[in-house]
Amino acid sequence: MTTTPMTDMNLVVLDMAGTTVADGGLVEQAFTAAAERLGEDPATMIDHVRATMGESKISVFRHLFGGDETRAQEANLAFEAAYGELVSGGLIAPVPGAAEAIAQLKDQGRTVVLTTGFARVTQDAILDALGWRDLVELTLCPADAGGRGRPHPDLVLAAFLRTGAVDDVRRIVVAGDTSYDMLSGVRSGAGIVAGVLTGAHDGAALKEHGATHVLASVAELPGLIREYEA
Repeated sequence: MTTTPMTDMNLVVLDMAGTTVADGGLVEQAFTAAAERLGEDPATMIDHVRATMGESKISVFRHLFGGDETRAQEANLAFEAAYGELVSGGLIAPVPGAAEAIAQLKDQGRTVVLTTGFARVTQDAILDALGWRDLVELTLCPADAGGRGRPHPDLVLAAFLRTGAVDDVRRIVVAGDTSYDMLSGVRSGAGIVAGVLTGAHDGAALKEHGATHVLASVAELPGLIREYEA
């Protein structure tokens, strides 16, 4: 049953891997596979990959390869292929309670948008694997927001502009599992920037980068928003 629409925090922008999608470290596995395909030593790069979880993957590779665009594009394609193979192998699942939380948010009259640092082809593979194609009205990857992923605010602001769900950025809720998710939320002006402990970074890192709240998981988000509005 749909409840009376809320009047406040009506745009909820959720990260995917680590926040709503449990991928069990597949990003690191796919990165390792990609580096090896290019003849690189993944051990020399993995710390940077961990520190920049949530960032657009092509941006990570540009940094790692010193701005060599051809090499970065090759690495990104290899990463996307490796991650896609892992997804196709059934190695991802929803974070427990995530789909239910999204349904609850929608029942409260809120618009929910799913965002990612992956390319569209990978995002679609995840949505298909989970049967989530119709779960929300909008999904965004960096290319949908001009090419800049997190920690830039572009994905959140693209959700704000595309949906028209709220008239003030302070009525946006952002939730994610990485420091870059938190920075992106803060820079967008979102009123709630919630860190979740189901992914890459711990509570201290999330708070250090601007989390207004830290939750055990996204399942707690509908209750948090209700409390905030009250």
